[in-house]
This record gives sequence, C-alpha cells and structure tokens, in this order.
Amino acid sequence: MIYKIVSRAEWSAAVTAGRYDGSADDRRDGFVHLSSAEQLPGTAERHFAGQSDLLVLAVDPDRLGDALRWEPSRGGALFPHVHGPLPLAAVVDAADLPADVPTAAAVAAALTALA
Repeated sequence: MIYKIVSRAEWSAAVTAGRYDGSADDRRDGFVHLSSAEQLPGTAERHFAGQSDLLVLAVDPDRLGDALRWEPSRGGALFPHVHGPLPLAAVVDAADLPADVPTAAAVAAALTALA
C-alpha cells in the first residue's frame, strides 16, 4: 500500500465529483503526492502538523498503472507520485489521522486502522 493524507472536505468533494485531482500543492506540482508507510510520518509532520479533520487514504499501487511513478524527492528518496487524477477505485480504505496526539503516534494509529 501507499498513502495520501487529505482533508475530510477534500475527500468528500472528490467522492461527490467522482475524481480526485489532488490538493492545491499537487495541482501546482503537476502530480498527486503519495507516501510509503515509512515516509508517511515525515510527510504528516512536514506538511500537515497542527491541522485537524484529516484522513489517511490507503491506495493500492497495482490499481494505478503507468500513472504511478517513483521519483526523487526529499533527500533523494523515491516517493510515489500519480501523474493525473488519483482514481477513486485505487483507494481501498481510509482512516482518521488523529489531531490530538503527536504526529508519529497519529500516523501509527492510522496505519494500524488501515491494516
């Protein structure tokens, strides 16, 4: 699995629209940013610290086809990026990202819920 952190409002809008074109940052960069399980704590801390009402989406990489590319990002590490909209059918589960606990514990709780 690979993962995407989104606001509950963003995800609700995507489900209603039948597609997820990404966050404002994703659209600016031209692809949807995702993370591996190992990368998720750093992503949460760096980009979502202090935010509430977030979800972690579990995304099946096998359902992304050629749109999925592993590309260098932070410190040269390869991150999963989806070039084009994230297909809703690729999202196999979602879990709350608790805002009332430290980021590492919140990510661990979300990943446990998605296991």
